[in-house]
Amino acid sequence: MKKTLKVLAIVALTLIILFLCLLLTFAIITGGAKLDENKLIKPSQTLVICDEDGNQITSVSLGGKESVKLADLDKNTVNAFIASEDRTFYKHGGLNYKRMVKALFKNIKSGSFKEGASTISQQLIKNTHLTGDKTIKRKLKEIKLTKQLESRYSKDEILEMYLNTIYFGHNCYGLQSAAHFYFDKPAEELTLTDSATIVGLLASPNNYSPFKNPEKCLTRRNIVLKAMRECGYISENEFESAKKSPLNAVKGGSGQYYGDYLDAVFDEIDNIDLNFYSLGNGDKIVTYLNSDMQEFIESLDYGCDNSVVVTDNRSGGVIAYKSTIGGAKRQPGSTIKPLVCYAPAIEEKQISPFTKIPDEKIDYNGYSPENFDKKYHGMVTVTESLKKSYNIPAVKTLNALTIAKAEKYLNLMGISLENDEKNLSLALGGMKYGLSLKELTDKYTVFADGGIYRPSRFVKEIVSDGGKTIYKSEAQKTRVFSDGTASLMNGMLEETAKTGTAKALNSLNFDVAAKTGTCGNSEGNTDAYAVGYTSENTVGVWLGDKDNARTDVTGGGEACDKLLKTLEKLYAEKIPAPLDTESGTATVKIDAGEYADNNRVILADDNSPLYNILSVKVLKGNEPVEKSNKFSKPQIKSPSISVKDNTVTIQLCQAMYYSYLIKRGLNGQFEQIYDGKWKESISDTPSGGRYTYTVTPYFKSGDKTFFGNEVVLPDVTVNASGSSPQVKIPDIIEKDWFDL
Repeated sequence: MKKTLKVLAIVALTLIILFLCLLLTFAIITGGAKLDENKLIKPSQTLVICDEDGNQITSVSLGGKESVKLADLDKNTVNAFIASEDRTFYKHGGLNYKRMVKALFKNIKSGSFKEGASTISQQLIKNTHLTGDKTIKRKLKEIKLTKQLESRYSKDEILEMYLNTIYFGHNCYGLQSAAHFYFDKPAEELTLTDSATIVGLLASPNNYSPFKNPEKCLTRRNIVLKAMRECGYISENEFESAKKSPLNAVKGGSGQYYGDYLDAVFDEIDNIDLNFYSLGNGDKIVTYLNSDMQEFIESLDYGCDNSVVVTDNRSGGVIAYKSTIGGAKRQPGSTIKPLVCYAPAIEEKQISPFTKIPDEKIDYNGYSPENFDKKYHGMVTVTESLKKSYNIPAVKTLNALTIAKAEKYLNLMGISLENDEKNLSLALGGMKYGLSLKELTDKYTVFADGGIYRPSRFVKEIVSDGGKTIYKSEAQKTRVFSDGTASLMNGMLEETAKTGTAKALNSLNFDVAAKTGTCGNSEGNTDAYAVGYTSENTVGVWLGDKDNARTDVTGGGEACDKLLKTLEKLYAEKIPAPLDTESGTATVKIDAGEYADNNRVILADDNSPLYNILSVKVLKGNEPVEKSNKFSKPQIKSPSISVKDNTVTIQLCQAMYYSYLIKRGLNGQFEQIYDGKWKESISDTPSGGRYTYTVTPYFKSGDKTFFGNEVVLPDVTVNASGSSPQVKIPDIIEKDWFDL
């Protein structure tokens, strides 16, 4: 018994010592942590926005001018925050120990600090007093300051301060700012679904923005509504009714200079690893904005919903941007063809620009696409298919390439496919969510930059008022295609801008590559694209209706016209250098006849005349190996021979580039009856007897003569009496003599 008591005493003493050590450690680590009441309400501060040269163009508020009173808010607005962020807010003393223990075990299991278990009180402290670092030291300070906060303020006061300082994305600090931006109304007028939408943003403002990802936003909103129902704040009927409601998000007028560009700037900031609460008064955001180009694209008359993005290929910066639909994703239509079909197939050495594809009716397990003109065009080259934007050759190319190989290249460009997108309609832009115009335009820079993909950016750097760099943009480059594939695509897309669907650009006096696309049906169009690039810039234009109402705009029409005007403005004073169409390619001479007649790509005979040589450009490493010998070793199919009315007629094959030597033999003695250029038929009227004729093709090149094999024709008999029956010709003459 005494021994047991002794052991218990030692254990108790050990625990007391351990507890005292923890208290001492806690006191040392958090010794300097003091609650600053002035930080709990974010003061009115401004950020300075600068253009590409560092010149100030405007300033924006960091919040603090508009605040809300808890008593003035609808109960559903308050309850949405409680249900989603901290269900026991009014019950705990600032810390939810049960959640903290659960989070601790999860973090130990995952080996990270993913689970924070923060209450609303802790979030307020973290946002106003601490950095975003996920460390034990910061967490201990957060706990101490939270206890101080709870001892000095009531729950309603804490919640009100939280609502006035929390960040909702798009430079919206505080609920009032968010209500105006996302719903164009004061916070006091937010409905149940409005409130759930705004609360849903807190998990990831950029990812759940109703203007960027409406589907994801709707799903997140309904999760918040479900939490409210579970807490008893709304009934089952209210929950079911609210779930069926549309988002109803309406972007409030920012009233800011270059509003669309600035919205995109803060959208990008929302997506980088940055503590938004650390930004202070006078901090400077340096962008890639070119004020002259921005004012120009804003001055154009578009006549419908529109988006325009202008990027600099060298820096990867967006120099001008406007959009009436924000960063909404749309179906890309035919603009996806170079990215998903032709460039990957060239890279895989399956096609070249001159490869012929049958444009004909197809049916792949019930999928039977048509061309926009409802016609079939026979054998067309890849270049022709691309510049005329034929659908069937694109689908055939993707089918031969396989979805799996196409997906590999799309992934390298930041495009992830869902399972229901992995089908042949992808060749024509059939995507579940689609791409924003900026995303689409970024993909085209891969060709201008020699096969390297680099997503464009709005923010160059963020500098504190004291001159310290808070954030600096760094290019993220990924090799997607070889420089040879990029060169070949540049050449084909240049042709598209000269004689294809983007021929509205052919008046420009510099190299430009382009692709257009139009989505719609017989009732009208929903999306019209024109994407063009030079060696220096890439420009994307989208026209349409944000609600998918039908319009008559087309990619090759109105969209291409706006692209033309933008390019003219860009290079009004200095034209860009030519696009690279040579690097990584090889120019080879192929047999023109074999290519034209038999769709065979083989090297031309060394002795081929110029008229039978076609120079083509291929990806280096994909040059044809087989070489023609039709002139060095002339070859023909066996001519036919017949007899009628004592006249022997020899029908020569369609090898018009040869000359022919024809001999007649009788009793083993031969004499020449013809030596000259190709004729469709050669006639001979010998006396009666049984004759053997031979035909020898030959080709002259300069002072050299190249003879082919002598072809011996079936014997024929000429009747001296005048009855000259035709000799039955054996089947063998219907075969190629050289294949026997």
